[in-house]
Amino acid sequence: MARGPSVAIAPAPDRTRRRYALPVKPFLLLATRPEDAAADAEYAAFLRYGGLTEDELVRIRLESTPLPPLALADYSGIFVGGSPFTGSIPAEHKSDTQRRVEAELAGVLDVVVAADFPFLGACYGVGTLGRHQGATIDGTYAEPISAVTIAVTEDGAQDPLLAGLPRSFEAYVGHKEAISRLPEQAVLLASSSTCPVQMFRIKTNLYGTQFHPELDVAGILERIAIYRDAGYFPPGEQEAVEREVAAAQVHLPTRLLRSFVERYARD
Repeated sequence: MARGPSVAIAPAPDRTRRRYALPVKPFLLLATRPEDAAADAEYAAFLRYGGLTEDELVRIRLESTPLPPLALADYSGIFVGGSPFTGSIPAEHKSDTQRRVEAELAGVLDVVVAADFPFLGACYGVGTLGRHQGATIDGTYAEPISAVTIAVTEDGAQDPLLAGLPRSFEAYVGHKEAISRLPEQAVLLASSSTCPVQMFRIKTNLYGTQFHPELDVAGILERIAIYRDAGYFPPGEQEAVEREVAAAQVHLPTRLLRSFVERYARD
């Protein structure tokens, strides 16, 4: 598969930094949602829960524009958000846009992983990082839009991004594919009864979460409205799904975004 544009390797950031003082180098959100409402809401959620301003979070919508040349030295870290793309389907069933986006993200990860550059991929992002590292991704552990109980592993309890969180918490999910086998070099940080890989780490600074750390109740309800016909829950059950997610106690996952920003923000 063709790779994306070249990406320059940045000097290693300060790994121990827990708080940041503005101004900082911005973070980068690589987004792929074609629906403007979903894309803008996702960006707003990363801003809100990352504690960032628009100047501190650059967004590139890869579904509508090719990835420009990037220099990692210009950024504090990279986020990859969710997507309607399903990466595990055969290549011949993917659109030209999806194939381009996948090639560009693979090119970014070639450099990001080599540099152990701060990276957090959520939902589609977990599969993007997992696939790059040799994980098996398929539909075995797909989950409908819902709230699930996340169980933090022993390794997860020692990870700085999960510091201060309880060993179990509720989070929102909704995905048609998931990691069914992690590569040997990955560290499992969190799981659930319906999806064994909910969060993992590669090296020291590369993370993926199957659950959505950016979503609150308003955010998941908006996603349900936008993707109601996309197969994330059975037809005719929208109101029941809305009641279920609204009643769930999902308050803690958003702390991951602030923890990531505070750990990696740099001047």
